[in-house]
Amino acid sequence: MKLLFALAGNQNSGKTTLFNRLTGSNQHVGNFPGVTVEKKEGPIKKRPDATVVDLPGIYSLSPYTSEEIVTRDFVLNEHPNGIINIVDATNIERNLYLSLQLIELGIPMVVALNMMDEVRASGNSIDVQKLSDQLGVPVVPISAGKNEGINDLIDVAIKVASEKRTPQKYDFCEGEVHKAIHAIAHIVVDQAAEAGLPLRFAATKLVEGDEPTQKLLNLDEDQKHIIEHIIEDMQNELGTDREAALADMRYTFIEKACAACVTKHQETREQVRSERIDRILTNKWLGIPIFLGIMLIIFWLTFTVLGEPLQNLLDQAIKAGTNALSDLMVSVGASYWIRSLIVNGVCAGVGSVLSFLPIIVLLFFFLSMLEDSGYMARVAFVMDKLLRKIGLSGRSFVPMLIGFGCSVPAIMSARTLSSERDRKMTILLTPFMSCSAKLPIYGMIIMAFFPTHRALVMISVYVIGMIVAVLSGLLLKGTVFRGNPVPFVMELPAYRIPAPKSVLLLMWEKAKDFLHRAFTIIFMASIVIWFLQSFDIRFNMVADSSESILAGLGSLIAPIFVPLGFNDWRASTALITGVTAKETVVSTFTVLTGAATDADLAAALSTIFSPLSAFSFLVFTVLYMPCVAAFAASRRELGSTKSAIFTAAYQTVAAYLVALAVYQIGSLFLL
Repeated sequence: MKLLFALAGNQNSGKTTLFNRLTGSNQHVGNFPGVTVEKKEGPIKKRPDATVVDLPGIYSLSPYTSEEIVTRDFVLNEHPNGIINIVDATNIERNLYLSLQLIELGIPMVVALNMMDEVRASGNSIDVQKLSDQLGVPVVPISAGKNEGINDLIDVAIKVASEKRTPQKYDFCEGEVHKAIHAIAHIVVDQAAEAGLPLRFAATKLVEGDEPTQKLLNLDEDQKHIIEHIIEDMQNELGTDREAALADMRYTFIEKACAACVTKHQETREQVRSERIDRILTNKWLGIPIFLGIMLIIFWLTFTVLGEPLQNLLDQAIKAGTNALSDLMVSVGASYWIRSLIVNGVCAGVGSVLSFLPIIVLLFFFLSMLEDSGYMARVAFVMDKLLRKIGLSGRSFVPMLIGFGCSVPAIMSARTLSSERDRKMTILLTPFMSCSAKLPIYGMIIMAFFPTHRALVMISVYVIGMIVAVLSGLLLKGTVFRGNPVPFVMELPAYRIPAPKSVLLLMWEKAKDFLHRAFTIIFMASIVIWFLQSFDIRFNMVADSSESILAGLGSLIAPIFVPLGFNDWRASTALITGVTAKETVVSTFTVLTGAATDADLAAALSTIFSPLSAFSFLVFTVLYMPCVAAFAASRRELGSTKSAIFTAAYQTVAAYLVALAVYQIGSLFLL
């Protein structure tokens, strides 16, 4: 029999790590809230008949956020054979709140008590069997990070699901809440069965005032009236509202269960260490300067100490390969235009971008270390106060953080924001964050014009993007996006040493994505650019690219950029092709200038830009509309082509104005 398991748990409980252990899949593990946006699935290792689905990290089954809706819809509509509920043993009281709600679903379930190694190391203990008796479901101690107890968990989960062993207890309430839930259960027993909802779950959700459940049950007016009367009586007796009454009921049970099962002498070493570190890293005065300092060190290591020699080695290898291929084509008598297409078009365009692969991999190595250590969650916390001033909450920092990698998943991750206003505003501002596709452009300009100030120029580029996002937020919150941001609650996970496998997986994913773009989008763009710069309007091959079709097209828009300090048709052409993929800006310059090496490209660029106009060009590429893939993602998430066009137009106008200010003000000081 095919078995389907739902893997559910709180954010930062180690859920994605456990999923990797169960399936052996190459999925990235993060250590900040919101890492899992959509469910992922895979077969359990050595159990091809069993599939586990990794659901988003949530704190309850109330449909308030996209993550909660995804999880709730899956367990109610897909009817999994079992639930594997992962619980952080170091923070068991909070984690069990979700467990009680999952038990109410009446689905065979096993609790995976994670991070037990940290509990033991701190001198604390949990009576696993007694906790199992309290909850009425099997409890298995594990350590997902150290791969301990995983096989036992699989065996128990398979057994529970195969035997259809449902939870032995559903009733965790007492007093007025107990009376209300049971009275409502008697009223809706037939409708719950007809709707396919577990009776206990349906009754509890009606007490909460859950609208989706009310619609599914299709209650008549008399039933609605009676149910509301029961709830009003409960609220009057308890002196609190319906949701608070249920929360109090659950936490009362959890406190009693933990008092009987958990022996806690002290906080875990990880928690104590995290509290000490946070006194500095989350300090309201030091938090942001420390973050900028860390990023400055990362850029210095990436672009100077480690990245430069690796990039030079790869550039030499690409040059040697290109020369060997050129010699081979000459020896076999290949025609000139074929040699030009392959050497000056494909090899030059793709090769120029490939030479930046070491920088991409190194940067994401360091970012993955920060992410998996738990530090990025602190940055979101520190940024909350700043983001609130521009009309957003710290939760919007997660999509913006993802935007440093790629704008497409960053825009998609904004769907997890509960406020429509926050979501749209975040989608508009996120592309101002410097995505990894722009790194080759930064590397190209910095190598040519600012070789002695690489880290400083890099940090300034990133900071400019952030400043423009802040100023845009201040402008938009009082005009297009009026209103207040939603409250922000974020759990700060304990600092942990990043898992080597997780870091290596992220590096491989980014390298693979970069190579895929290089050999697809940039490959095709290089061919198109070579063709347009090699032929005139009558399709005659030209000796001088300034007489080509591309030169004519680029010359039409070149005057627009004169106030920004550059009017060469090659610069305007590179910006146009950059809309397909930002890396294409580099390949366009390489093809148009005929540069064979990075040094040749740097020399060619010095004839197009001055240092100031080069920095102006750099600022424009940071801020103007992202690639067509990001535009498509914006259109899909915003649900409107008009909104997506407004977003792209706003970003491009902002880019022009900022680059204009940079050049014009800079010219005053340099005169």
